[in-house]
Amino acid sequence: MSDNKKTEEPINWWTELRGLALMLLVVLMFHTFIAKPFYIPSASMVPNLMVGDRLIVTKYPYGWSWVSASFHVLPRSDWRIAPATPEYGDIVIAVPPEDSQDYIKRVVGLPGDTIAMVNGQIILNGEPVPQEVEPAVRIPAENDNLCEGTPCLYNFDQYRVTLEDGTQVYEPPTYRETLPNGASYVIIDHLDQRYDNMDPVEVPEGHVFLMGDNRDHSSDSRAPSAREGGNGLGGPVPLTSVGGRAEIITFSLDGTSSYNPLTWWGALRGERAWEPLRPELRGAQDE
Repeated sequence: MSDNKKTEEPINWWTELRGLALMLLVVLMFHTFIAKPFYIPSASMVPNLMVGDRLIVTKYPYGWSWVSASFHVLPRSDWRIAPATPEYGDIVIAVPPEDSQDYIKRVVGLPGDTIAMVNGQIILNGEPVPQEVEPAVRIPAENDNLCEGTPCLYNFDQYRVTLEDGTQVYEPPTYRETLPNGASYVIIDHLDQRYDNMDPVEVPEGHVFLMGDNRDHSSDSRAPSAREGGNGLGGPVPLTSVGGRAEIITFSLDGTSSYNPLTWWGALRGERAWEPLRPELRGAQDE
């Protein structure tokens, strides 16, 4: 009986490792220059972004800088390639001074603007930004919006409502804010707190002023940075520290899921999948 077995060739581990390294490099380059996934870990952008949302953040709309590189491996500097300025209402990723953590906030002030807060309302270049009372948003109250296993939406229990089907939701005070370019979105403002009032701040060239949509629970440009004893952005943020623009929610998981993939299906918020994140344009205030 003839032996027709082919001689097995040894595995070329160098070739395998080179291919793996090349694939990793392509992924890192894509994340640096084109787009990357982003996970929402906090409630600072509720109701427009929920804890557990997974987003696509594009890296090219405002150009590239040290913050564009994956894992922020480059040293901080003031260079920018193909620089551009965000628009009012854009949701962006920013890194505060002396920190490597990404914050996600909304652009409410552009270079050259003067911005202040009076009783929770933005005063932009001396003019109040319109706020219209909206029907209260409904935010799931059970098993949702958990930050590392604990509720993010503290102080919301007074707005807990039980619906006819037994579902419990929060219905906090909701307002529609419209910026000068017509960018329109809803915010939550339910407490009287120190950041509801702020003296006028001039936004320098090459900077933007950022706020969260959950106004009473957001560490943003109104709050001091870590080096100032706080946990916010410490004022206007340099555009060199703005790493991209949030575009779309790909999928979202509520607080019932775990690291076990078998739990993900039951935790999916199907209604949030593929929801775009660019603000609605209602027509500019100044024609």
